[in-house]
Amino acid sequence: MGYERISDANEITARYMDSILIEERLIDSVVASTKTEFFGTEFDSPVMTPAFSHLGKYGDRQLTGLEEYSIAAKELNILNFVGMTENDWFRKVIDTGAKTVRIVKPYADHGKVIDQMKYAEAAGAFGIGMDIDHIFGENGLDVVIGEEMAEQTSEMLREYVELTSLPFVVKGVLSVADAVKCADIGAKAIIVSHHHGRLPYAVPPMMVLPKIKEALKGRDVKIIVDCGIASGADVYKALALGADAAAVGRSMLPSLEADAAEGVRGFIGHVTNELRFIMSCTGFATVREIDDSCIYVKAG
Repeated sequence: MGYERISDANEITARYMDSILIEERLIDSVVASTKTEFFGTEFDSPVMTPAFSHLGKYGDRQLTGLEEYSIAAKELNILNFVGMTENDWFRKVIDTGAKTVRIVKPYADHGKVIDQMKYAEAAGAFGIGMDIDHIFGENGLDVVIGEEMAEQTSEMLREYVELTSLPFVVKGVLSVADAVKCADIGAKAIIVSHHHGRLPYAVPPMMVLPKIKEALKGRDVKIIVDCGIASGADVYKALALGADAAAVGRSMLPSLEADAAEGVRGFIGHVTNELRFIMSCTGFATVREIDDSCIYVKAG
């Protein structure tokens, strides 16, 4: 028999997540609350939307996919994210009323980075950030939809943080080293992610989460995790291992494509309800109480 090698980080992540088991604690437990706080604002769930980019219209629908899932985020009272997009599209997202963090790509055009961040703040964004996991490609620097990317230094990221009064989020952190650098330059949140497996053999976000949580102890930095989040159980495991919130990603797309904002609302509502059920079954009444005492990692 040959040795099976799996370089796909998404498959590695899925297998690791499925190896995490949950202990039940029912006596003296109560119906849990999924309410949570982020940057001084209360939200109804620690489940967040992903920073999707350039989602156009599905079929003959009037609104873009970005607008549709943002409407769902507004109705669900959860934190909304949007990724690579031009200013006019971002304005449409803001006009939905969703509390939205704009994640800007690391463009080689430094002026475009500054322009998009300033526009986001002026338009009423809830936060702004930088997507560091799209810097490099196989041929050197990455090119995304015709836009060349650029290397990002700590000094450059610090400049972005100091450019705005909004909370700054760094997306694409997958190590203690980068997490600490983000805290040092003043970022208020990080998204622990391998961006749907861009790096072969990438460590699963949940595997590195506990080390990042420990390294950031006492630092005022929120931790969000994504990659493979598709259920309330996935969110629960992320919170138990050190995250403050979790973002669904491609798991949301079928619901968005089929039923627009209503589909997203139903999907994320189901994820949140399952999270509440598991919290209630493990003795955690609030999101802040969740820890790893009910978590077991299956060997083999």
